[in-house]
Amino acid sequence: MWKILGILQKNLTWSIPVFMILGLAFGNFSTVDFLKSWIIPLTFLMVYPMMVTLNIKELLTKGDARLQIAAQLINFAVIPFLGLGIGRLFFPDNHLVVLGLLLTSLLPTSGMTISWTGFAKGNVPAAVKMTVIGLLAGSVLTPIYLKLLMGTVVNISLLEVFRQIIFIVFLPLIVGYATQLLLIKRFGKEEYEKKQKPKFPMFSTLGVLGIVFVSMALKAKAITSNPIILLYFLLPIVLIYAINFVFSTIIGKLLFKDKDAISLVYGTVMRNLSIALAIAMGVFGEKGSEIALIISMAYIIQVQAAAWYVKLTGKIFKEATLSPTT
Repeated sequence: MWKILGILQKNLTWSIPVFMILGLAFGNFSTVDFLKSWIIPLTFLMVYPMMVTLNIKELLTKGDARLQIAAQLINFAVIPFLGLGIGRLFFPDNHLVVLGLLLTSLLPTSGMTISWTGFAKGNVPAAVKMTVIGLLAGSVLTPIYLKLLMGTVVNISLLEVFRQIIFIVFLPLIVGYATQLLLIKRFGKEEYEKKQKPKFPMFSTLGVLGIVFVSMALKAKAITSNPIILLYFLLPIVLIYAINFVFSTIIGKLLFKDKDAISLVYGTVMRNLSIALAIAMGVFGEKGSEIALIISMAYIIQVQAAAWYVKLTGKIFKEATLSPTT
């Protein structure tokens, strides 16, 4: 089992499309109503493991305030409006898809932010702090952004979004941190870091793939009747990530040393699509599957783009030396 989960985690560029196809096939040939009951457990499976591995103590470290401020300004003053603008440009009459692109752009960083920063030899401690700050700030600001930016065209309950945020972010955060402390107490810090911690992202990947499967299955018949819609969804997602990478790279090169700039790029381009999916499926009910569809497709672009950027890091940032694993 561990081997299979490890393979799925390391190869998201193909495992996500495979589960999308499986969901599409299942939804066309089977009754899918029962899958709605899977959303809550899959959401917890997706988010909780990420919280177990989160190093909250990094918030207490000092010395990179300017870098952290720049990252969060990009995350909350630039990228959400980029996603919203591109969404309205491409889908002026489809408010749910625009909402999906806003959610895709609104929640910054993921566990892979730290991994990709490490692969590219960037400032990993700064990336860890960006991940924690982005998670907490995004959780508080997301309901407000959704209500202010989309509340006039989509029925958004501010209270319901906050309730879902508490359930899918803060509750797993508390339980995950308690799990981390218990594991460290039982196995010791060294064994936790080497043997226990690496297992949890695999379960998170299983939750992601499950949600992708469910969201595709619930929309399968609509997609089959109009398959070109998948291509329409891909173009704006590619555009958002391309602009994001270019903008963050320019800011990083102008204002920071190379290692800090690399962490800035991955701390502002990588989005927490797992939580975005959880909000879409948890808050918007039947409509959530359409919102989740475009978020699911963003996984494909995000992983591919992050991998290619690692390969280009040595050319973009001369001081950076690529990891042998890349």
